[in-house]
Amino acid sequence: MRSFEDVAEVVGTPFYAYDADLFRERIRRFRAALAGTPHLVCYALKANDALVLVRIAAEEGLGADIVSGGELEKALRAGVPGERIVFSGVGKRREEIRAALEAGVRSLNVESLGELDVLAEEAASLGMVAPVSVRLNPDVEADTHAYVSTGSARSKFGLGFHDALTAYERAAAHPALEPVGLSFHVGSQLLDPDPVHAAAEKAAELWREAGLPLRDLDVGGGLGIGYDGEEDADVEPYTAELTQVAAELGAELVLEPGRWLVGPVGTFVTRVLYVKDAPGRRIAVCDGGMNDLIRPALYGASHPISVLGGDQRPRGAVDVVGPVCETGDFFALGLELPLPEPGDLVAIGQAGAYGRVMSSAYNARPFCAEVLREAGAYRVIRDALSAGVLTSSERM
Repeated sequence: MRSFEDVAEVVGTPFYAYDADLFRERIRRFRAALAGTPHLVCYALKANDALVLVRIAAEEGLGADIVSGGELEKALRAGVPGERIVFSGVGKRREEIRAALEAGVRSLNVESLGELDVLAEEAASLGMVAPVSVRLNPDVEADTHAYVSTGSARSKFGLGFHDALTAYERAAAHPALEPVGLSFHVGSQLLDPDPVHAAAEKAAELWREAGLPLRDLDVGGGLGIGYDGEEDADVEPYTAELTQVAAELGAELVLEPGRWLVGPVGTFVTRVLYVKDAPGRRIAVCDGGMNDLIRPALYGASHPISVLGGDQRPRGAVDVVGPVCETGDFFALGLELPLPEPGDLVAIGQAGAYGRVMSSAYNARPFCAEVLREAGAYRVIRDALSAGVLTSSERM
């Protein structure tokens, strides 16, 4: 399989395609910006948990940032060792905490005092000492969509300064807990690093106030990419100030990139089923919909879109829509494109992050296939999956 057209003949449409070489390139560029700094880069599985991509991240020396027991299983299966896994998330179940402890994760990032108590109970019952990082809510506003802003005092994430100090005091006093770090996260799709740097200064203040021999300064992730003509966030200015803060604290820097690493790696490909002309625009009804790629409907997100093979056609305003019975089921409205015809393939770029991983079986629609481009050829890494089938043949 050498092209999207070839892939479509084999797996049908819609499908996701990922570029393994580009993924490795972005991982290496990110790590190069941290040269000379004690650090651990933990790939955020929430962005894209395809096993083959997690395996590539592990092979490149990355750890994993996880938020569920399922992501823990995937990270371990893909070859990420427990000591390179950090477990975040506001709602960890007891069985997930136990599994993480048994896997020997690097830290559990505690987000409430109640969670700290449960962690202590589970660790004591296993006869273990749990490595604890306290997640600070730095009360920093990020210039991003409200749904992915996580660092303001209004959000559900983390602990305020004084509660975080209380968490450290309790953890230090409990024989089944060991405070090992401090974490924070201000939001996703950040193109300006200033909010992260402001949060790092608040975290440094808490670190010093706690007065404990902590190891990890976990600055979260959230570095953004250019979806609608913007440039990707620049890694070097983002990391420069963070490495300085970590050095002043004598900390190992932990970072949790997801979108920046994997977003540009993926393309969502769908086929035009029908077209109809409406006043001032053409409506292209595709076989992929919001159940496959929900970002435009959920966040009002724009992705680069192209009509394959349509370069020589007349152009006009096009609504690129899906088959789901929701008015919000669209990828673009009024976008200037070559006028599509039935049978055309439409490629939606920058779709490697928060694409297939957020898909659903709404309208009892099947989950689409995924393929990986590597060494100039494509191979199937996950078959299309009927909404009524509970297992898949995901491959590494």
